[in-house]
Amino acid sequence: MSKVKCLNSNMLKCLAMIFMLLDHLWATIVPGNQWMTIVGRMAFPIFAFLLVEGYIHTSDVKKYKKRLVFFGLISEIPFNLIMTSSVIFPFHQNVMFTLLLGLLTIDELEYMRQNKNVKTVGITILKVTLYLLLGIIGFVDYGATGILTILAFYLFRNFKLAWIGQFISLLLIFVIFFKGQSVVIPLFGTEYFFPLQGFGILSLIPIWLYNGERGKKSKAIQYGFYLFYPVHMLVLYLVYRFLF
Repeated sequence: MSKVKCLNSNMLKCLAMIFMLLDHLWATIVPGNQWMTIVGRMAFPIFAFLLVEGYIHTSDVKKYKKRLVFFGLISEIPFNLIMTSSVIFPFHQNVMFTLLLGLLTIDELEYMRQNKNVKTVGITILKVTLYLLLGIIGFVDYGATGILTILAFYLFRNFKLAWIGQFISLLLIFVIFFKGQSVVIPLFGTEYFFPLQGFGILSLIPIWLYNGERGKKSKAIQYGFYLFYPVHMLVLYLVYRFLF
């Protein structure tokens, strides 16, 4: 089994970045290639999974939260540019803020797990509800479903058959609950409509190959992954403006 689990955290991040790049290429300069956004659906679940792993292994949760806030802020203009060609667009926030709300949610649940009493449980329920509402009214990428995805990976992390819980959770979140664009799949002479985000379930394949290791550790690599997000969006926007 150890030979099968061949992907470390850095490798998963690279895969997720490639999937995200394909999705954003489709959203900007090659919109006719729908396969790109289908593959791109796998990016967010991998980032959600890695957020949970990062939370479990981090030595400083506060710094983790601050990093997400910082890179969320510097990514907002590039995100707005590739999504709307506007510098300011208050009705759709980038995925860093989704990850931040997810981090706040699982941190609150972890605190409740370690401090089990009626007061803590009540406060935790209120805060988690607030974070989910912020995901909706704050127009963060993926909305509350993004936070629920992170929550699913957190809740099933220590289960013996975690893969079953992960699969059922993503099936419910991406296929049943998530309201978005659908893809037409012709099969045996009949056309079926399948939710585009449903292809995110395929992200479980590389996730299940995760070996629990981080990979090479360095500040350059760590911040390089964060910087890729705003930089690649800005580059794509500039290329789009040059070509069109």
